[in-house]
Amino acid sequence: MSQSARVFVDTNILVYAHDPDGGDRHRIAKEVLQELWHDGTGAVSTQVLQEFYNVVRRKMKVPMDRVQARQVIAALSEWHVVETTPLLIVSATKLEEEHTINFWDALIVEAALLSGAETLLSEDLQDGRKFVNLKVHNPFRPGG
Repeated sequence: MSQSARVFVDTNILVYAHDPDGGDRHRIAKEVLQELWHDGTGAVSTQVLQEFYNVVRRKMKVPMDRVQARQVIAALSEWHVVETTPLLIVSATKLEEEHTINFWDALIVEAALLSGAETLLSEDLQDGRKFVNLKVHNPFRPGG
């Protein structure tokens, strides 16, 4: 990752960074987020923030406290945040159709593109896959 290029972070990376039961993924995700905080290059969408809250409150082995989850979201709001708008949704439906990916992933990709990010950190999309000038990177893959 370039130190000055914007990096869009998918929900799974944020969740692993805050899940102490995540093993190596927890360690790697924390390191990645620390780097993004240091460089000031992180980006998320309102969709990612909503999904994060839902997952850490309902799907983690030990759910995160509501107050702590809100504090994480408030902190992440200092990053570049892309709002999920009707236009973004329409664009995602076109991307879903053209690239044969699920709608929620298409919405993430469209938000990342709109943010101006060059990298999308996610384990849900194929590592190395490109969408225009956006490249998917899975930090958990071997050699990641």
